[in-house]
Amino acid sequence: MSSSLRRGWTTGACATAATKAAVIALLTGEFPDPVQITLPKGHTPAFALTQTALTETTAMAAIVKDAGDDPDVTHGATIRSTVRHGQPGSGVTFTAGHGVGTVTKPGLPLPAGEPAINPVPRRLMRDVIAEAGATDIVVEISVDDGAEIARHTWNPRLGILGGLSILGTTGVVVPYSCSAWIDSIRRGVDVARAAGRRHLAACTGSTSEKAVKDLYHLPDDALLDMGDFAGAVLKYLRRHPVERLTIAGGFAKLSKLADGHLDLHSGRSQVDLNSLATRTTNEELSAKIKAANTALEALQLAQQAGDPLADAVADAAREQAQHVLTNTPVDVLVIDRAGRIVGRAPRSTGDCPERTTPRAPGPR
Repeated sequence: MSSSLRRGWTTGACATAATKAAVIALLTGEFPDPVQITLPKGHTPAFALTQTALTETTAMAAIVKDAGDDPDVTHGATIRSTVRHGQPGSGVTFTAGHGVGTVTKPGLPLPAGEPAINPVPRRLMRDVIAEAGATDIVVEISVDDGAEIARHTWNPRLGILGGLSILGTTGVVVPYSCSAWIDSIRRGVDVARAAGRRHLAACTGSTSEKAVKDLYHLPDDALLDMGDFAGAVLKYLRRHPVERLTIAGGFAKLSKLADGHLDLHSGRSQVDLNSLATRTTNEELSAKIKAANTALEALQLAQQAGDPLADAVADAAREQAQHVLTNTPVDVLVIDRAGRIVGRAPRSTGDCPERTTPRAPGPR
């Protein structure tokens, strides 16, 4: 990652800063602007307030999230904290305003019925409230258009309904660390295990997910949106095992897993056509694969020759996965762009029907 990339701040950091400004205004009648907070690793960012409102009983402060140079779906979201005095002895309590979700399933770090404001942001908000000299405070966090933004996250599948989660363990968004995606994979495993799911499927995208769902009839909460993060899935399941894992993905991405890459992103690993060429015993085909332009062309050449190259890729990908996930049986499905299973390892897996022989590419 280039050192010139700009870091950003999590939703939890923004909510903490907004809460600090709001509670100070509730106590003093004045909003600090900008408002500075201290994060767990010592960062002390200052946030400009974009909106404020003060009544006799409440104070509201809003901050627009800046995710820096990270392609974060919540970048630019307006995060609001509205605070009021609570009942004596009630301490700090949290409620979900519009655009913040509510937990409905077990397996998450919060019990069902709680607003989806994670433990570290809660602690940070309690700290700034105590620093301001307040005790019994009700904090309502809301996110403008949060319900719509949440549709593009894992929240619906995790059973977080109605909006976004307020997240962050360090408060800092590191550009392209993809920490939020990896955290969502882990929470997906936690929710599936809590629901008693014994067979999970990790898929690189929507096409492979549909193929797996059609084949195995798995419920949504047994499906993990793995994306490029095969290593994140395998390493977390090694510590939190299930009885069976299916890995499903496109030919190119699983070719990279077959070569031992656990990060399948095109910027961090590449398809090795020379390696692909070694996975066939057909010397003429091997030479053509070495000269191919893309992994897709290599697959098409193999299909035209009737060669089980995709099966060989599935075999090698499965072997690599089992090196990491030693105590959980893994099967691998290679899915083409039309959603068909074109490769499998092992060839037949229990209750799975045999795949059909892929037809050669042509007009569709």
